[in-house]
Amino acid sequence: MSQKILEIIGLSKTYRNRQVLRNLNFEVYAGEIFGFIGPNGAGKSTLIRIICGLTPPTSGDVLICGKSIQSEFEKAIANVGAVMENCELYSYMTGKQNLQYYAGLIKGVTKSDIERVTNLVGLENRINDRVKTYSFGMRQRLSLAQALLNNPKLLILDEPTNGLDVNGIIELRQTLKILAAKQNMAIFVSSHILAEMEQICDTVAIFDHGNILELRTLAYLQNASGNSKHLQIKVDYPNYAGKILNLKFGVNVELAGNSVLVPYIPEFTQDYIQALRQRDVTIFGVDVISKNLEDIYLEILKARQSGSIK
Repeated sequence: MSQKILEIIGLSKTYRNRQVLRNLNFEVYAGEIFGFIGPNGAGKSTLIRIICGLTPPTSGDVLICGKSIQSEFEKAIANVGAVMENCELYSYMTGKQNLQYYAGLIKGVTKSDIERVTNLVGLENRINDRVKTYSFGMRQRLSLAQALLNNPKLLILDEPTNGLDVNGIIELRQTLKILAAKQNMAIFVSSHILAEMEQICDTVAIFDHGNILELRTLAYLQNASGNSKHLQIKVDYPNYAGKILNLKFGVNVELAGNSVLVPYIPEFTQDYIQALRQRDVTIFGVDVISKNLEDIYLEILKARQSGSIK
């Protein structure tokens, strides 16, 4: 079994009369990319600040490699590298000078470590240029290099794709997968950009209003209840078509633009089509589509609002 790197135990945080985090409990393991997803303002950044020891919890604890961030801060934080959403760099220095400065604050970091992280994030051709000449994406890569200087066991990233162009996002995605697979690093990524999280994460925690609504492997969520695929039927009158299918077959029907979506059951496909044609519904196309993380996320939020998730 993989080593437990991060453990969140009964963690809560209250600011005045507003509870931001509510009794959170979860674990992140070596080699795992863990996605913490939720809307802006849900409390994701507060959790990261607590994990990094920048603000204390109201109750509960954070263990990093078995060390408490509260009672054994130095031993715990020695295993952490982090890139916050707005990471500051010294713009009048070169990229290399920034890394040298931060390396001087960490025990045991060598010149070869600086070279290693520079190559890893793809800045070897610009590392001697002043940071003020860097694009936003290059600054993000330099921040990541800084976080990797101490070869951490836990890498924390807060909204890492913000401001990156398509190439930058692809490069970041590849880098994170290499770090997890080849260096057995535990990676905790907080974001609200679901399409990107779907492409990199092994496990996701869906978070809203201080609560974890669902915590599963991404594969489990996509295949839950054998209902990961939908039949998309493009029609002229979606509301009318949806009522026909719901009444005749008792299936859950979703509307999406000019289409109706029903659970994909291969042997029922022709029955659905025949039932619609018998009621003079014009069908423009039929496709089988898979649920993505956005679909799953919206379903879980809807279930919470309806009261089926407490």
